[in-house]
Amino acid sequence: MRAFNIPPTDTEAALKRAARERILILDGAMGTQIQSLGLDEDAFLGHGGHSCAYHSDHPQKGNNDLLILTQPDEIERIHYDFAMAGADIVETNTFSSTTIAQADYAMEEAVHDLNAQGARIARRAMDRATAEDGKPRWVAGAVGPTNRTASISPDVNDPGYRAVTFDDLRRAYGQQIRGLIAGGADLILIETIFDTLNAKAAIFACFEAFAEHGKRLPVMISGTITDASGRTLSGQTPTAFWHSVRHARPFTVGLNCALGANAMRPHLKELSDVADALICAYPNAGLPNAFGEYDEGPDDTAPQVEQFAREGLVNVVGGCCGTTPDHIRAIAEAVAKYEPRKLPSYTDA
Repeated sequence: MRAFNIPPTDTEAALKRAARERILILDGAMGTQIQSLGLDEDAFLGHGGHSCAYHSDHPQKGNNDLLILTQPDEIERIHYDFAMAGADIVETNTFSSTTIAQADYAMEEAVHDLNAQGARIARRAMDRATAEDGKPRWVAGAVGPTNRTASISPDVNDPGYRAVTFDDLRRAYGQQIRGLIAGGADLILIETIFDTLNAKAAIFACFEAFAEHGKRLPVMISGTITDASGRTLSGQTPTAFWHSVRHARPFTVGLNCALGANAMRPHLKELSDVADALICAYPNAGLPNAFGEYDEGPDDTAPQVEQFAREGLVNVVGGCCGTTPDHIRAIAEAVAKYEPRKLPSYTDA
């Protein structure tokens, strides 16, 4: 594949060295931490923080990514707290920083700055943490699935209709990824994948951006099993998902969101059995309760994630919805004594 003629960054070799030595730790839920701040509309618009150069007639409360521009100190603190809790890799606060997702808030013009500044804020937080304890840390540019699916019609009366095309997604993801690269992201994390066609558009956009950049960043790919059927929303099993994205030669492939660790385990085992890439898992803190909140505490979640490590299934672990720095600290402590999952041939990762 011509994409692999693009030389890798030094980050890839450093990450692989670290992953040989131990199970790496990913951070926890940014959204959970933002919700705990209790911010109102004025705070999202930057009052008491930083003024925003972009304006919209739409309410912005709930547009968590906008806080990169309007409350950067709070976002940096959250990144820093996860780093000091044990995270080796932190995700930028850019899950919805595409023109497609930001259209809900009429903030499409802010997309480049959201991604570039999001990466810079995370980098500052990591540099602060490393200055304190000497541990190397990396910034993963978070690329979310958008709120549209390329494989499924949203109209039950018109099964052939699609709300988004592959090229729409490719262009939107490309703009996002270029912003993340400009801000200094070390790797790209394509996450919470419910439709593999969306992910394939993101992969395509990655390699277009890498070609322009002249360097290939490591790519992490994380799918979401949506229910007990053991399939993604677009109908793929973990095995089918892997074979659909294997061509990208990802640094990691794995699962996140939708499920707690116990429910995720059999699907993670299936993926671990077939994938010749490192395996990453970051489950929710259980399933949400009737109020949409997560009841599992650190002492509940960490032993479940420890089971992944005990069975030799994982190379990277962290937390998704409902997980806090305390969850990440407990997970890091729980898996520290286990060897990382061995690849059939490590050099092929």
